[in-house]
Amino acid sequence: MKRFLLGMFAVAATAVAAHAADVKPAVIYDMGGKNDKSFNEAAYKGAEKFKADTGIEYREFEIQNDAQREQAMRRFAQDGNSPIVAIGFSQAAALEKVAKEFPDIKFAIVDMVVDLPNV
Repeated sequence: MKRFLLGMFAVAATAVAAHAADVKPAVIYDMGGKNDKSFNEAAYKGAEKFKADTGIEYREFEIQNDAQREQAMRRFAQDGNSPIVAIGFSQAAALEKVAKEFPDIKFAIVDMVVDLPNV
């Protein structure tokens, strides 16, 4: 899974190189934080590789409680961040709700499927 996440960010890096001005990525780590030795940490390393390869900065947020999932997603979407990557299946309900409110923002989720056109 860690290689998959690193690969996902590497593919994103090459795919967005031509549209760098339009890309404002954000990562929302689940509880456990970005140094959890699991999905969050793999996503963090992938995001750092993306930044190193493209020069594009990304925003990030480490969830401390359940209410912050939806709040962080909505804040990033309101700020025009896209794509917004949610790490972990427990973020699916918040992502589905916020993605419906912001159809022009791209979202992704790790370890779950949310069937919407912008996810």
